[in-house]
Amino acid sequence: MRKKQILVIDGQGGKIGKQIIETLKETFENIFITAIGTNGNATASMLKAGADQGATGENPVIVACKKADIIIGPIGIVVADSLLGEISEKMAIAVGKSDAIKILIPINRCNNIIVGVTIDSIGKLIDETMEQLKVYLD
Repeated sequence: MRKKQILVIDGQGGKIGKQIIETLKETFENIFITAIGTNGNATASMLKAGADQGATGENPVIVACKKADIIIGPIGIVVADSLLGEISEKMAIAVGKSDAIKILIPINRCNNIIVGVTIDSIGKLIDETMEQLKVYLD
């Protein structure tokens, strides 16, 4: 059975991506994780967490979105100029147009407010992300 290709995208310090990858590694076996950071610090953090491969920047996001079965990241990865300007228009379009399942974590920051979402800890949001992912991997 082919391993599911999971793409984790994060920016700034890569803290959310790091937690996602650590939890993915603890929870699932038949997966291959690609970590794409919008900057070197985010990528390094996610690689340290156990991603199978990683890269940094706009073009890696565009290429990886074409190959992913599932894309996981904060909601800002589909909004141009979010994550303090680290998400370019081309990145947001690549994520949005990808045929991959997208599991977006509702982070109410950088002027992106998701109505109806309670403010939870990142840990609780990661747990909910894993529950959603189980639906697609089972």
